[in-house]
Amino acid sequence: MYKLGIDLGGTNIVAGVVDENFKIIATAKRKTNCPRPAEEIVDDMAAVALEAIAKAGLKKEDIEAAGVGSPGAIDPHNGVVCFANNLGFFNVPMASMLKERTGIDFYLENDANAAAYGEFVAGAGKGTKDFIMITLGTGVGGGIIIDGKLYSGSNYAGAELGHTVISMDGEMCGCGRQGCWEAYASATALIRQTKQAMIKFPNSIMWEMCNNDINAVNGRTAFDAMRQGDEAGKQVVDKYIYYIAVGIANNINIFQPEIICIGGGVSNEGDNLIKPIKKYVEGDNYARNVKNRAKIRTAKLGNDAGIIGAAYICNLYK
Repeated sequence: MYKLGIDLGGTNIVAGVVDENFKIIATAKRKTNCPRPAEEIVDDMAAVALEAIAKAGLKKEDIEAAGVGSPGAIDPHNGVVCFANNLGFFNVPMASMLKERTGIDFYLENDANAAAYGEFVAGAGKGTKDFIMITLGTGVGGGIIIDGKLYSGSNYAGAELGHTVISMDGEMCGCGRQGCWEAYASATALIRQTKQAMIKFPNSIMWEMCNNDINAVNGRTAFDAMRQGDEAGKQVVDKYIYYIAVGIANNINIFQPEIICIGGGVSNEGDNLIKPIKKYVEGDNYARNVKNRAKIRTAKLGNDAGIIGAAYICNLYK
């Protein structure tokens, strides 16, 4: 039997059929086109799900279960999106709505949790029981797995790791709080830090790399400049990695997982990112003298993690 996962984002809806070996055998995709009524978005989710099934050469009766990774605070036991501000959802019974449209049983989880669960069952966390995934993207997302189960708190809004403070009265975060880890370690923060360095260092090669257009800066600019020996780029990267490491050390000291993995586009930097993070964290790990210390790795599944995790969350809530 096969499972189906839907990764619901603010930009795209992506559905994938997943086999028993955690391989995605077919996908389908549509634009989310926010904002619009939940009913319309769920209509498209159902259509994308059925399209993926057809592309896999299967019938809906071949799908054992299906799941959705959705932004926001999720009640997985009742299949409800309690609140998702970027989608404009409030108490949307998504699981039952999808079953009405497809005839397939659906399960629901937060998108960061779904991605973490995907890495847990098929990626960087495979074979562990205690695992954390950090996603560095527009924000800083997190997923926590304790003894093989997702942790989301008593009100389903837990694991907002990006909204722990690393600098009192620091940079303003989109959540309205100052000094959040997200305000320093997200890709959005990296772009801001790169622009600030370019203004401070007008002779930096980053200007040439961006054709003298500061708005052309992206999450790779400083790393690319560093690799070419640019001092401004090196300063940005060193400080940015330090910010990431502070949050990683905090999470290790709280949870002491077997593995903590880093995903998102920035994780593509590989050893340029992971090696210095490990060096910083080694000195800040409270359990640095313990034999079994948490290991830091990059995520393995990329964008597939959300689909695979969503497809297999039925294992947690059946």
